[in-house]
Amino acid sequence: MQLLEGKIVSQAVKDDLRHKTNQLKNQHKKIPHLAAILIGTDGASETYVASKIKNCEEIGFKSSMYRFKNDVDETTVISKIEELNSDDDVDGILVQLPLPKHFSEEKIVNLIDPRKDVDGFHPMSVGKMVQGLPTFLPATPYGIMLMLEHYKIETAGKHAVVIGRSNIVGRPMSILLSQQANPGNCTVTLCHSRTKNLKEICLQADIIVAALGKVSFLTADMVKENAVVIDVGITRVEDVTKKSGFRIMGDVDFHAVAPRCSYITPVPGGVGLMTIAALLKNTYNASLQKNNS
Repeated sequence: MQLLEGKIVSQAVKDDLRHKTNQLKNQHKKIPHLAAILIGTDGASETYVASKIKNCEEIGFKSSMYRFKNDVDETTVISKIEELNSDDDVDGILVQLPLPKHFSEEKIVNLIDPRKDVDGFHPMSVGKMVQGLPTFLPATPYGIMLMLEHYKIETAGKHAVVIGRSNIVGRPMSILLSQQANPGNCTVTLCHSRTKNLKEICLQADIIVAALGKVSFLTADMVKENAVVIDVGITRVEDVTKKSGFRIMGDVDFHAVAPRCSYITPVPGGVGLMTIAALLKNTYNASLQKNNS
């Protein structure tokens, strides 16, 4: 069993981006600029956005952070997005999800200029992804693909089972794994809460991506020998022994499942770090398009 370590792969991605950003500076070209919008005080969202901003600083990107209280009016946030859309210095815009209940996520996501949609959620980005055209890919699935590529994991002709059908991870993951590329060329089964015989389907899988948000859902009796297991889950579980008062757990019963695997991602230290690395790559590519135009 080998760990798929997000720390190692994400650092390789960031080192490459730092080098490229330094080259842009030396050539007196525009450096990438990521703008983040955070609404409310959700602990996990606070952590994610802070990490994204910190990583921008590490590799030499410019970053901007816009905070709004939980009860902010939707029109105020819309005005900020429109302002960032028209700001030529801003290359990427991300609005941290989930949003407060009085917001329409669909409306907010659709307002972002597709040329700055570094989260890859805009319908135009999704449409291009489905057709296999160059576009911004959703950060978490993109990060997983970068990890598979880094570890040279064979995917062609393999049976991949994706558990979870969210627009953020499950659905785009199934599309990317089935695309005619490397990594890719998998036969993909997309499972969800209504799937019957889930255990039997998982036991056929060479690759399992668990992305449903249920702690330790994937157990050892659902995984065949030498499978590759990607754990996308990241749930805060109360733990009084921790200074923070909680610990992070994934969708996979790691200690029971790991001995059966050829490769497996840890939680934390796996997919989460790759999500940020992929977001940074999207932001760099958005800036590059502007530099080349």
